[in-house]
Formats: sequence, structure tokens, C-alpha cells
Amino acid sequence: MINIREAIEDDLSQLLAIYNEIILHTTAVYDYEPHTLEMRKQWFESKKQQGFPVYVAVERERILGFSSIGPFRAWAAYKFSVENSVYVAAESRGKGIGKLLIPPLIEATRKLQLHTIIASVDATNESSLRLHRSFGFEEVAHFKEVGWKFERWLDLKFLQLIV
Repeated sequence: MINIREAIEDDLSQLLAIYNEIILHTTAVYDYEPHTLEMRKQWFESKKQQGFPVYVAVERERILGFSSIGPFRAWAAYKFSVENSVYVAAESRGKGIGKLLIPPLIEATRKLQLHTIIASVDATNESSLRLHRSFGFEEVAHFKEVGWKFERWLDLKFLQLIV
């Protein structure tokens, strides 16, 4: 049975392994170098200080994926907008883990009295685009050739859900 719960610091090494695999092998994160455990700890501390939750999908103490929300942009007028992130371990993709990780983000956004969630998704990531659309996210922007990874230009789509 898969449980969804808030992440704790002891989860960070598993979150790091998922995130680094995604950096190295996918276009879901527009970064080149794997992160360190210290970087993941700083990220987690920042989430806690800002009051933003991080959720994990857990099966028998193994984390299958995680999700979070965070600031969309740094300027004050964006304070009611957040950006979401959903990451699933390679061996667990296509098994509905993402569908379990988005609802708590939507609920947290409502509880925090925020207005909208933005998802930034690589334009070729059809599974993530479908996942977000299944929760009512609508495409609001398509940026052409804004990223460079794996020796090719990447397009980025923004999807939005008004909560």
C-alpha cells in the first residue's frame, strides 16, 4: 500500500537519489550537475521556513516520489502564486504515483489561502502534461528553445490551476 505523508529530514537521501536520477537522465529538471545532500537539506529547510509542504509517496519505507510547492517568483505581487514540482522515481513512473502526489499540493495551496499553482513542464514530457491536465491545469504559455540539455534546445510549457 502506498501512503502519502509529509516529508521528514530522514527522507532526504531518497529524495536526492530520485532528483539526481532525473537531472542526469531526463529533461524534467533543467540542470546538469547532481545535487549534494547538503543542497537538498538547504532546499528542505527553505521549504519549512517558507511554510511550504513537501509530500512523499511511500511504500514499505521506500520513497517512490515526492511533490512540493514553492514561490513562483520572488517579487511581492506574486505572493499568492506558487509553482509545483512532482518527481517520481524511475522504476515507479507510469504507476499513478503522480496522481497521488498532486491532490495534497492543491489542498495545501487552498489551506495557505493562495490563489494559483503554476507547473513548469518540458514540452516533450507528455506524461507530466497529461497528469497536470487531469487535475484541471490549463496550458497558458509555451516558451520555445529556452533550455539547452542533452545537446538540444528544449521548449518549456507553463500550466496553471486557479484554486
